[in-house]
Amino acid sequence: MLYQLYESQRSLLEPFADFAQFAAKIYNNPAQPISRSQMGHRISAAYDLFYRLGKDYLKPTFGIQSIHIEGVEIAIHERVEISKPFCELRRFKRFSDDPATLAHLKSQPVVLIVAPLSGHYATLLRDTVKSMLVGHKVYITDWANARTVPLESGEFHLDNYVNYIEEFITYLQGKYDNCHVISVCQPTVPVLAAVSLMASRGEKTPLSMTMMGGPIDARKSPTAVNNLAMNKSLSWFENNVIFRVPQNFPGAGRRVYPGFMQHSGFVAMNPDRHLKSHYDYFKDLIKGDNSNAESHRQFYDEYNAVLDMDADYYLETISTVFQDFKLVRGIWDVKSVDGKMERVNPSDIKTTALLTVEGELDDISGSGQTKAAHDLCSSIKKSDATHLEVPGAGHYGIFSGRRWREVVHPKICEFIAQHQQVSKVVSKGTSKATTKAATKPSATSAKTTSTRNKSTA
Repeated sequence: MLYQLYESQRSLLEPFADFAQFAAKIYNNPAQPISRSQMGHRISAAYDLFYRLGKDYLKPTFGIQSIHIEGVEIAIHERVEISKPFCELRRFKRFSDDPATLAHLKSQPVVLIVAPLSGHYATLLRDTVKSMLVGHKVYITDWANARTVPLESGEFHLDNYVNYIEEFITYLQGKYDNCHVISVCQPTVPVLAAVSLMASRGEKTPLSMTMMGGPIDARKSPTAVNNLAMNKSLSWFENNVIFRVPQNFPGAGRRVYPGFMQHSGFVAMNPDRHLKSHYDYFKDLIKGDNSNAESHRQFYDEYNAVLDMDADYYLETISTVFQDFKLVRGIWDVKSVDGKMERVNPSDIKTTALLTVEGELDDISGSGQTKAAHDLCSSIKKSDATHLEVPGAGHYGIFSGRRWREVVHPKICEFIAQHQQVSKVVSKGTSKATTKAATKPSATSAKTTSTRNKSTA
C-alpha cells in the first residue's frame, strides 16, 4: 500500500514540478526585465530548487563518448554483450583508425567491473569506468530495476547473483582467454563466492580480483548501515520495507525493496549535509555561479536515481552477509544453475591474485571488513595478495573523484599489469608438445578475423 501511496503522491506532484521548471526559465530569461533584478534571481532560484526536489529522477546514462590515450582520441561505443532478466553485461568498445594505437589497445587486459546492486544504478561507477578504459578493455554489470522485470521472468536470489558473475567471467575467459575482476562495495561478497566456487570445481579463475570497500566480514568495525542490518530481525525487514510493485509498471506484483525507501535511508544518514548542499545550490543560482550549480545537478541526478531490489535477493543478502556471516563462518552454500548446492570455500582459490581497498573514513564498510578477504583466501601466495588503505577517503572516494584518480586507480592498474605479465610468462612456458598441437588458422579465417578486428578493441 505504501508503494501505491508514494506513486500517487509523485503523480500529483509531477505537474507542479514541471510548472516550477517552466517558471524558473521564465524568471531567468534575459528578455524579461525582472530577470535582471535580484528579486528575479531569487524567484528563479526558488522555482529551480522546487523543481529539483520534486522531479522524478530516471536512470542516468554513462555518457562516455570518447577518451584520450597518449594524445589520441578514442571513440567509445557502449553496447550490451549479454542480456539477462535482472542484469546486462555492458561493454565499452573502443574504436581507432590509428594502426599503432589499435595494436596497443588490443594488447591490453580485460576487466570486468561488478557494480553494486544496492540502490543506485551502475552509472554511479562512471568515473571508475572512464579511468579504466584508458588502459583496459572494460565490461560492467548493469543491474536492472526490479520493477521493470515482469513476474514471468522468474525470481532473483543471491544465488542467482553469484551464478550471473560466474557466467560473465566464463564468457570473458572464453573470449579473451582470461580476465581481471573489480568489485565495488556490495558485490565483493558474491564475487568472492563466484571465484571460490570456480576454484573448488577446478575451473579457470580470473587472473586477479580487486575488492573495494565491501562487507566481506561485517562484524569488523560495524557502521550505522551494518548496525541496522544486524539489530533488526529478518521478519522486521520483510514486514516494514518489502512491498509489491504497483500495476503501472512491467514488474507489477513483484515483491521489492523500493528505491524511494532506500533513498530516504541514504538521506537520513546525513540530513544536515544534504540540506546544506541544497541551500548552497540555491545561493549559487542567485549569484549566477553556473559551475557550482551544474556540479550539484550532476551529483544529485546520480544520487537521486534509485532502483528497486528484488525482495528475495535483498532479504537473503541481509541474512547471509549481515546477520549469519555465512561467508566468514564457512557455512555458505550456493545453488548452482543445475540446482546443486555447493559450499563456498575461499581457501580453494590459489591462482587468482587479490587486492583489497579500503577508505580511511568509509562510513558504509568499516575498517577491516574488506581486508578480511586475505584471511579467507589463505591459499593465495603472500606475494600475490595486497591491501591498500586510502588516507582521507570515504566510501565514494575509493572509486570516484580525486583520491580514486590519484591513489586508487594507479595502484589497481599496476596490480593488474603485474599479474597480466605473470600470465604471459606462464603461457610462454607451456610445453613444446602443447605448442605443436595448436592448429594454425587457415588463410580464409585469418583474413576474416583481421577484417573484423581492423578498427576496434
